[in-house]
Amino acid sequence: MLLTGVDRDAMAATMVGLQFDLPAAVAVRHHIDVERGVLERVVSDVTGVVERVDHELEHACVTCAIREDVVPTLERLARSGRWSTIVAHLPVGAEAAQVCQVLSWDTRLARHLRVSGVVVAVDGQRVVDDLVGDDLLAERGDHSAVDDRRGVAEVNGAMVEYADVVVTRGEPDPTGEALLRALARPDADVVAGVEHLEAAGLTRDRHQHGRSRAWVDPIRRDPLPPLASGRVWRVDLTSPQPFHPERLLEDLESLGGGRHRSRGSFWLPTRPDQVLVWDGAGGQLSIGAGGPWRDREPRTRIVLTGVGAEPAHLRDAFAAMLLGPDEAAAGGGWRVAEDGFEPWLGPVRRAA
Repeated sequence: MLLTGVDRDAMAATMVGLQFDLPAAVAVRHHIDVERGVLERVVSDVTGVVERVDHELEHACVTCAIREDVVPTLERLARSGRWSTIVAHLPVGAEAAQVCQVLSWDTRLARHLRVSGVVVAVDGQRVVDDLVGDDLLAERGDHSAVDDRRGVAEVNGAMVEYADVVVTRGEPDPTGEALLRALARPDADVVAGVEHLEAAGLTRDRHQHGRSRAWVDPIRRDPLPPLASGRVWRVDLTSPQPFHPERLLEDLESLGGGRHRSRGSFWLPTRPDQVLVWDGAGGQLSIGAGGPWRDREPRTRIVLTGVGAEPAHLRDAFAAMLLGPDEAAAGGGWRVAEDGFEPWLGPVRRAA
């Protein structure tokens, strides 16, 4: 069982609850001390602390922590046969998807380790701010590396979307709970209050990596389920057309800025074979390359979710950034040496 989050107190409260409800389990807590470049590991069960180790990292970052100590420790504990369940408290800001991806690739590890459930712990009093606000992890002292400039909302949103269970420390207000339900996978549980979390259910194969991956996949084709509350808005912007590179660069703020969560995929006429990933929250936006389209028809689809009044400009801004019919007819005119997206996507020639 994997426990994730961006709030230390919410994760700690959830960890205590899980340990109390699962007396035959062992708990593993990892914490990255960025200043010392050390990964702290504490293993405990009902008898107390089993081991406490400081592991020096080659680089103080989430990826190194997972590769160098988190996964090897989980494998070692599973092989011991001493406990029926492992509750893994990942470092603050570390996504469970990274661990699950490793296990899906490594058949040797999969013989000994199985993720039964993924839980994300959220501060019930700060749900909205932590999902659409503009704080950085570094501003809260929860960054995972010296150069970690990730936003709280960006990381928290991805965790909520991937999890099997979303649990809050303290009850959220109706707007916060509605936002959690809008972002979470449709069949995920949203539990208001750690005291209401049923730990036993998380030990019975609740997690399916493929199902979670399908929900967080930037390439969305299917219709989204209807929202259950009018406190939340969602705008689904879809077109078979690519974005115009210059207009997109000039007006990124119109879609990427603001207090909302936005994610999806798009394409550019300068990189027609490449899936381009859009991932934004709280006014911060990440754009990256997601691999080739292969046999899939290129499509632009960005889904934005927020609270309060829906911004009136989103649809018009989206339409203005798309390639028009005359521009699309340019054909070979889009075979350019540069399109302005090199800092994020690399040279244009690599997309051919």
